Amino acid sequence: MAPTLHISPADALIDVPRQIRVEHVAPGATVEITALTRRNGVLWQAQAAYTAGEDGAVDLTRDAPVAGDYTGLAPMGLIWAQSPDDGKSREYFNQPVTDALVTEVVVRVEGAEARGSFTQRLAADGVTRVEVREEGLVGTLYLPAGSAPGSHPAVMILNGSGGGINEPRAALYASRGYAAFALAYFKAPGLSDYISNTPLEYFQTGLRWLRKKVQPLHDFVAISGQSRGGELVLLLGATFPKEVSAVVAYVPGAVVHSGQNACDPKIGREGPTWLLGGKPIPHVWENNRTATWAPFDEGPAPHRHEKAILTALQDPDAVARARIRVEDIEGPVMLLSGTDDGSWPSSLYSKMVQDKLTDVRHPYPVQWLDYENGGHSILFPYVPTTQLVYAHPVSGKISTSGGNPKDNARADQESWEGVKTFLDAAVKAKGAAAGKPAATANDASGNVR
Repeated sequence: MAPTLHISPADALIDVPRQIRVEHVAPGATVEITALTRRNGVLWQAQAAYTAGEDGAVDLTRDAPVAGDYTGLAPMGLIWAQSPDDGKSREYFNQPVTDALVTEVVVRVEGAEARGSFTQRLAADGVTRVEVREEGLVGTLYLPAGSAPGSHPAVMILNGSGGGINEPRAALYASRGYAAFALAYFKAPGLSDYISNTPLEYFQTGLRWLRKKVQPLHDFVAISGQSRGGELVLLLGATFPKEVSAVVAYVPGAVVHSGQNACDPKIGREGPTWLLGGKPIPHVWENNRTATWAPFDEGPAPHRHEKAILTALQDPDAVARARIRVEDIEGPVMLLSGTDDGSWPSSLYSKMVQDKLTDVRHPYPVQWLDYENGGHSILFPYVPTTQLVYAHPVSGKISTSGGNPKDNARADQESWEGVKTFLDAAVKAKGAAAGKPAATANDASGNVR
């Protein structure tokens, strides 16, 4: 009898796990399964071999591979273990991101073959995309299905040192019930190519525009950022506390940093990143007695940027001057980090933030998810995690983000579940404080997790 392949669900949002099951094979037979996904024109694939059980089946929710591109029990291992055929691509999503990802699954066993496919979507049915080019802002707004003023909480999403507009995360936030505004602040049309001398008032304009545009449920506007964006959202929460309802900081910095790899070459990597009132905000590299780029610059590639940052943190006076005053944040804070972060010590930074908020008895929830052996690239579930070495999109420096595919995949999955739970609780608390019936983004959107 020919093998049969069952994939469920066949079509769903990207954060939904799939059951991949092969039936009608001989018990003990070796079953090879390959998963192929075309991502922005580049083919990515992973392959593994399994031993059929006594029931004549292989079920990836039950069976670990005996050989192949991943190890251990991982129902979605054939996705996160994928590598690009060109050996270098880091584009996980199609352009536009509303174009779904389709994965072909090929089963081979004892000369027989079965095929099937499944679809991963970033944007649920009815989610709308609006380009924003007003009030000097450059970004994209994603709105949940059936969105009406006042019906959904909002979140503003900020990228890291690669710049650009983080549309994938915004689309997924909108699919889970949030009015999601992905705001660029450099390396996007009409903006600087570099992070240097970015005014914080630009983001305040973004927060005010978002409130005016969507009139969020309970006046709730969270900010979510990764890497330099993680540093930035903590800084914005501390600088504009009345305008930020909650902070989600992915692999953040606890201090203000210089321009680093995303700097304007004319200003240099030790020049300022953020301005407030036209004046540079002090950063950790200024007048630092211990900082040196040598551990990052020297030796063979790939380089670990984190090694240079650790030298800067040895000067307590410089750290104190550059520390982000997270105690000024007036809302819940979520921190996500990895212990093997190659870009900077996000685990140490998150501990610094948590410790300060504990010391001052921060009156709002603080949650920290720290992933053992995880790296700098914490995204959301069921995307490839194999491309650890990369050329920085601004400086071109060959670096490693750290971690390993298996632990990075775990961080992707667990962090997103944690963020959804955290934000839903923050929305409810904001509504309760306003004396209004509790609601979550999930309630408002009608999406079922």
